Amino acid sequence: MKTVFVTVGTTSFDELIESVTCPETVQALKARGYERLVLQVGRGSLLPAADRCPHVRLEAYRFKGSIAEDLKQADLVISHAGAGSCLEALCAGKSLLVVVNDKLMNNHQLEMARQLHMDSHLLYCTCSTLIETLRTMDLSVLQPFLPGQPKNFANFLDRALGVQ
Repeated sequence: MKTVFVTVGTTSFDELIESVTCPETVQALKARGYERLVLQVGRGSLLPAADRCPHVRLEAYRFKGSIAEDLKQADLVISHAGAGSCLEALCAGKSLLVVVNDKLMNNHQLEMARQLHMDSHLLYCTCSTLIETLRTMDLSVLQPFLPGQPKNFANFLDRALGVQ
């Protein structure tokens, strides 16, 4: 069953939860073959009931000890633009659509999403463009995100500083 996992991390982003569960968004997801929608809603005021989206299997929760299993089962991750959530999804090798909260002041999240998009690691949009993005997105253009190599960096520092 093709699954979409939506995460807002530890924050509150009710606008994303509302947008992703609206009938037009659910229809766009269904048109792409997604049948299951798992929502991690964080501190938001919304915790949608399973019957909110009658055309997909909907599960929603606030927090868990780890979202690793939800990421593993996901065919698509829709996330807020928090660095931790983005990196966790990218390091899990998942197709990632980041929804930037354009209501935030001094939005550094937009800068990160833009850069990762320019590097072809993710797609991004806002809540107001989510439906159109889902309808037109091409996930095949995304490139794997290669995690850092801390051991190589440590070896470089050892050589540069003459410590061996």
